[in-house]
Amino acid sequence: MQDAHDVVVLRYGHRPGRDDRMTTHVGLTARALGADRVILPDNAGQSAETVRDITDRFGGPFAVELRGDQRSVVRNWDGTVVHLTMYGEPVQSVEEDVRKAHADGPLLVVVGGEKVPWELYEHAAFNVGVTNQPHSEVAGLAVFLDRLFAGAELDREWVDAEQVVVPRAEGKQVVDPADAPGESVSPDRRTDE
Repeated sequence: MQDAHDVVVLRYGHRPGRDDRMTTHVGLTARALGADRVILPDNAGQSAETVRDITDRFGGPFAVELRGDQRSVVRNWDGTVVHLTMYGEPVQSVEEDVRKAHADGPLLVVVGGEKVPWELYEHAAFNVGVTNQPHSEVAGLAVFLDRLFAGAELDREWVDAEQVVVPRAEGKQVVDPADAPGESVSPDRRTDE
């Protein structure tokens, strides 16, 4: 989140047509749960536009990049690389070490979209599994980010939002930030300042 070193999510690989929704959800989950930026493959332009649109409507800060050189992003990362994989060490066993690494510098969290090259496993400081069972990479990213930020990301406020969801026990309510009840929602304030 904005008060510490960057957390950047890299979606490694994208199969157009097959992965469109999943890649979009990786970006939306990264944004909603505290990452500062997402890097998507250059063939995931529609996913990038969707995440940018949500950021414009519901606030930021959050950046979206399209890059074709994913291997070089990993190789040249100036910080710690965390690879989310079902074959990794249990998240609960390494979360404190990952938090310490994040306190020292930026994190690159790699979420595979197809078979990742072996060199990624070797280059990552942490290969992390959220359970060692097959499941959605979006679920793995969500659990990982929540563990990383220890729930603080859930109270984050958003800057420059055009729309705000008003929490309700029933029904849906989306309003202009100026019309939101209470002081907990502000179009130009963050809780992490």
